[in-house]
Amino acid sequence: MRPADAEALHAILTDPEVLRYWDTPAWPDVAHAREFIVDEQRALAEGESITLGIYQGDPSRLIGECLLFAVDLQAGRAELGFALAPGAWGCGYLHEAAGALLAYGFDRLHLRRVEAEINAGNAAAARALERLGFRREGLLRERWSVNGRILDAAFYGLLAREWAARSNGRS
Repeated sequence: MRPADAEALHAILTDPEVLRYWDTPAWPDVAHAREFIVDEQRALAEGESITLGIYQGDPSRLIGECLLFAVDLQAGRAELGFALAPGAWGCGYLHEAAGALLAYGFDRLHLRRVEAEINAGNAAAARALERLGFRREGLLRERWSVNGRILDAAFYGLLAREWAARSNGRS
């Protein structure tokens, strides 16, 4: 993502539909989004995470983000995260972006495992993860407290050998 994406990213992460399933409060202002983008650019340079902006058509129209973060090469694991503007839900953008990150993580970084944690009530995110090959591994009860709401989290995992089997099956 680029610093010019800050306003669009802030709009996504303050949208009530997005926040319904989010595990943190809305971002306070556009400056917070700018700081996030700068931090993610630094983290990319240091090999800690990879954040992709998801764009619709015109490259200046950010509609979401997808990230591979908490990369631990020694342990061979990382976490997948994402956020999309509601108008982009169900259009395949997440599948394309996450698929590219997973391919990079497994094929180039030689990760053994990628994990994802979502709001347990977010059936659409669960379907998206399962479509990518993730398996639900557990429920973290009362995992988050956001603006007075107590939220459960569903925990998903995908192993390199599962990804390879899926990828080989598509060839």
